[in-house]
Amino acid sequence: MLDGSALARLAGPGDLETVGQLLHDFNTEFGEPSPSPRVLADRLFKLIEQGTTAILVAGEVPAGLAILRFRAAIWSDGLECYLAELYVVPAHRRQGLGKALMTAAIQEARQRGADIMDIGVDEPDIAARHLYKSLGFTNRAGGAGGPLMYVYEREL
Repeated sequence: MLDGSALARLAGPGDLETVGQLLHDFNTEFGEPSPSPRVLADRLFKLIEQGTTAILVAGEVPAGLAILRFRAAIWSDGLECYLAELYVVPAHRRQGLGKALMTAAIQEARQRGADIMDIGVDEPDIAARHLYKSLGFTNRAGGAGGPLMYVYEREL
């Protein structure tokens, strides 16, 4: 397994075209509708400018990404961090890039003052669930013995 930890970094404006393409590829890989890569890059630029979003990329030529969204917390003085997207190009999976991105994402969230990170993941995505659990994430309220947590969503 490749040690991807040195390959994960905060994305800059020059990476947004690639990030837009990666996000587009992510959606189309799973049969989801997607705006064009250009539209996605433009949206991400605005979100980064607002200071509410951080993007990490991994790979010499970016082959993976993590998108973090931040908001003020209610229950603490810190921030809440939501992992909005984690994606690695199929040909680059199982090389440590996902773990490198998550390790860098946790570090970035802490540096920005977040004291909690939450993630939504589909039940069939066993690989992602395994990765998150290996990094200490749980879907049990209050820890391993707590009740199962659910995430609900609805289009408006």
